[in-house]
Amino acid sequence: MNRSAHHTSTAHDHAAHQAHTGHAGHQMGSVTWGAAAKATLHCLTGCAIGEILGMVIGTALMWGNVATMVLAIALAFVFGYSFTLFAVRKAGLDFKTALKVALAADTVSIAVMELVDNGIIALVPGAMDAHLADTLFWTSLLGGFVIAFLLTTPVNKWMIGRGKGHAVVHAYH
Repeated sequence: MNRSAHHTSTAHDHAAHQAHTGHAGHQMGSVTWGAAAKATLHCLTGCAIGEILGMVIGTALMWGNVATMVLAIALAFVFGYSFTLFAVRKAGLDFKTALKVALAADTVSIAVMELVDNGIIALVPGAMDAHLADTLFWTSLLGGFVIAFLLTTPVNKWMIGRGKGHAVVHAYH
């Protein structure tokens, strides 16, 4: 297929996708807060699974704060990307293309979420030294997720409105 034929086909598919019922909020320039919140919640789900798993593993193994946080952040990215990766693979993309889509869709969202969440945990007195059985461990972790969600949603709204971030995924479902 020549380049112009591919461009025409892609433009047609994108236009058809924008008219698709239930996805009108993903059109460039007119993104709803609901669409942004849904994208952020999708990202938060993967991040939270990885983050909690990393914190639990590091805390249970009595690792230091830095090693535990590095593991938690790494797993947050792995799980965050994997949710998108599996979704676009299911839509028929090869692994390499699916990985590129996941990286484009989620990197900024995960990074903002991790920065906010881990920043909060680091700033809450005693949170980094709390144990799994401590209420402080769970309240600071979950409270960090709530604040990260609230601060990441506007970022995702802005990115989706410009055809970036989670908007990239919608071309494949």
